[in-house]
Amino acid sequence: MTSLTIPGLLQTAARDHGDRPFLRIGGTVRTYRQTREAAATMAGALAARGCRPGDRIAAMTGNRVELVDLFLGAAWLGAELVPLNTGLRGSGLRNVLDQARPTQLLAEEETAERLRAAGYRGTLWLAGADDVPRPGHGPALPAAPVRPGDTACVLFTSGTTGTSRGVRCPHAQFVWWGRNVSGALRLTADDVLYTCLPLFHTNALNALAQAMTVGAAYTLAPRFSASRYWTEAAGAGATVVYLLGAMVPMLLAQPPGPHDRAHRAVRGLSPATPAHAWQPFRERFGVTLVDGFGSTETNLVIGTTPEEQRPGYIGTLRDGFDARVVDELLTPVPDGTPGELLVRSHRPYAFATGYLGEPVEPADAWRRTGDRVVREPDGWFRFVDRIKDVIRRRGENISSCEVETVVRSHPAVADAAVFPVPSELAEDEVMVAVLPRAGSTLDPADLIRHCELELPPFAAPRYVDILRELPLTETGKVRKAALRRRGVTETTWDRVRAEAGPPMR
Repeated sequence: MTSLTIPGLLQTAARDHGDRPFLRIGGTVRTYRQTREAAATMAGALAARGCRPGDRIAAMTGNRVELVDLFLGAAWLGAELVPLNTGLRGSGLRNVLDQARPTQLLAEEETAERLRAAGYRGTLWLAGADDVPRPGHGPALPAAPVRPGDTACVLFTSGTTGTSRGVRCPHAQFVWWGRNVSGALRLTADDVLYTCLPLFHTNALNALAQAMTVGAAYTLAPRFSASRYWTEAAGAGATVVYLLGAMVPMLLAQPPGPHDRAHRAVRGLSPATPAHAWQPFRERFGVTLVDGFGSTETNLVIGTTPEEQRPGYIGTLRDGFDARVVDELLTPVPDGTPGELLVRSHRPYAFATGYLGEPVEPADAWRRTGDRVVREPDGWFRFVDRIKDVIRRRGENISSCEVETVVRSHPAVADAAVFPVPSELAEDEVMVAVLPRAGSTLDPADLIRHCELELPPFAAPRYVDILRELPLTETGKVRKAALRRRGVTETTWDRVRAEAGPPMR
């Protein structure tokens, strides 16, 4: 069996780390050897219920051991897991079901109602019910002869900038995620990996592969809570934590307390960490954050390590990959010039094979990322913005990410999202939705003065909305599409109107 498949990875880990702890999810604790047996008997339970190699088996649940069993059991059987975002409903849910067309589906009571309302009519298992496939409820099957390029999972993009698309993630992609990220984080068999990110997100799934790669333990929590985060991480014995950049300001905004350092964690993976938050996070919580570029479609192409850091940068090129920065005509641009990031892999099937309904992409093809970056002359890459989030004002391109960095540096701001709204003069105006820091009073005029000290005049926001909360996806990304639809309201502060003063009577 090839080592570039999930069953191969699990077999090797069980052989090398048999009685070491591997999974801890709720009340379930398993060693590596027990996990291998669970995968084999879960495959048997699925087969007994009519599942076959190549079937798509979906799940729409929270972080539960049943979902991990389904992931490993389906991979062992040669089927494909389709974990669905638990926040989906209505047309968005119908869209992903139409793309995936699963033959069986695991759900919870609340999500089952939404699935039926969205038109799902296939086999539906309720988590916790007696008839749900589970380890030990079927014969132990030998691992299917899956190949590195065979699809293990279909993961849907977040849909923050457009319609969600189903990404075909092959077995080998998870293995390479495991090797690449475990190397960047300097993981060993003595580490305890702690994540509360959802299992429908590539980050939480590939952390499983990282643990198997080195023989570490993997603890999965139900969900992210800023107020309980460090207490829960300490209870898990975590040495390594997994965050998204949006979570870092949320943790820093919490009141300081003894729990800030009452844990064993010293390293964390946190893509898109705001530059101004990196050092305060390390000083307060004792955790060194590792950044990097990776997506559902790719792998850890660019990244940092605990020893190689430059806050505000996503890192340098990792072994086995190529990257270039190009203009609108896909022509490479000079170092120091913003452009779209293109990436390519030399590792077999380290990238996804494409989207559902589309042909398999050549393994050695350049992939467009939709991300605007700058490559510095010394090889470090800096993220500028998503191409679709670039704002055009008065003939100038404005990075919403760069404006957000300045807004977040204001002492009364906990988080912010910058986005375009229509201008009376054509093109865009810059608008910012702001979440104030707890206990702080935020004056929009003062915020704009703060921005004008750091930004060119054309980039300073015109509109400021002070909100009690920002609309987030289940993985902590701001739903900018929702903010754009909301647009300017009666409560929005307008710099132009404020500078003009009250109307003359």
